[in-house]
Amino acid sequence: MRRICLTLPTNRPCPDTITALGEEAAYAADHFDIDVHLLVLDSCPAEDRAAHAGALRRLPAHPRITAHHLDEAAQRDFLTRVIARSGNAKPGLLLELMLPGGLSYGACTNRAFLIAAALGCDSVHRRDSDSRYQRVDGRTVFPVHHELASLGARAADAVPHVTASRLPEPLLGRRVAMVGGSFVGELSVDIAQIRDADPGVYRDVVSLWAPEHWSAERKRELVEESFTGAGTEPFTSDHALLTVVDPMRVDMCNIAFHGPTVSERVPLPPARDTIGSDYFLIHLVHDAGLPGVLHNRNIVNYYTGERRTGPGFLAYQTRFVKFLLSMLYFHHVYDRMAEAGGTLLDEHGRARSDAVAALARESTGLDTAENTRRLDALDTAYRRLGGRYAEFAGHLAGRRARLLDEARDDMADFALLTEAWEAMVAAARATPVAAPAGALR
Repeated sequence: MRRICLTLPTNRPCPDTITALGEEAAYAADHFDIDVHLLVLDSCPAEDRAAHAGALRRLPAHPRITAHHLDEAAQRDFLTRVIARSGNAKPGLLLELMLPGGLSYGACTNRAFLIAAALGCDSVHRRDSDSRYQRVDGRTVFPVHHELASLGARAADAVPHVTASRLPEPLLGRRVAMVGGSFVGELSVDIAQIRDADPGVYRDVVSLWAPEHWSAERKRELVEESFTGAGTEPFTSDHALLTVVDPMRVDMCNIAFHGPTVSERVPLPPARDTIGSDYFLIHLVHDAGLPGVLHNRNIVNYYTGERRTGPGFLAYQTRFVKFLLSMLYFHHVYDRMAEAGGTLLDEHGRARSDAVAALARESTGLDTAENTRRLDALDTAYRRLGGRYAEFAGHLAGRRARLLDEARDDMADFALLTEAWEAMVAAARATPVAAPAGALR
């Protein structure tokens, strides 16, 4: 029987989200011929982990759902054994890239990819702790419905399961590599307070994630659609489109990847404290011409309070700045991937890790002058806002050289991890997940 991994990485208390995730797992098991491995990767303090464990214990019994709740110690144990089995010459560095001391959006999902491989799962379905499902007419709208209808199938065979297809005929023989939706509610990046305080500064700041050479008009268009997801329109009825999915139309809180085609071939960038570092595979799927399904079972995004007070504000704004600096390298890689197109795939239609690693490594040789100008523009913008934003500008001023180096080094780390990834996945398949787990009976 086909196995899937429905995963929730979290570093904040979210027992209600875990309860809802259990409901989605039950929906999947009841409506499709699958086994569900429900995986919670927990980086929270002990008290919050205990609340999460309680939420998992209270999930209704189901013979085809197995729950796995791994704290960081259990994750580290698993990763250590996988990396040793893979035979890599730099085990300490790989462990740091997979489970870094700081926050990494890519690394937490990479851990889910490896654990899914160890559990024999064909796909990984990711949700976030600061989001929830929509409801309509008394029922919950679960994205897994569309994910399981098409993911991993030949695109030609997925046509009956979608509302419409815009996939070019030559791509119908490839497998559906990704199924995703977006979100409704608050901006995906917590900078609405900048927009409310000074729309001009907001435009200046958000436009910095565009390539420097873009026209002013193109940058304005990017600003208008950035971080807005599907807006605020609530779900009313299903629509699913088979296509080469535009990366701007999906979000990582509402995504599923086919392992053998994508996530077992190429990891996500493990950059620390960098918003958006986990979106890379969405671009790879698009640029390689892999089929995907875009659906409208959008998840509701909301914010937790710690991002806007004290140390949380400083940490979050730093992650946003590091995202802007990372784009110098990502835009280079995206442009090269777009040029490479189908040559990013092997003869079986699977992503080629060697091609991606080479492009990531190539990008590390770029001139950093563009990023220096980004930092200059950010300093001006934050000082115009005044208050705690001006204080943050002073904090950035003392870290400029370090931030420039980190952005480049993050891409070098991504290249190294990508080169090691297939061996790590193979090792994971032969490595048991030594953590408390059992069928929900």
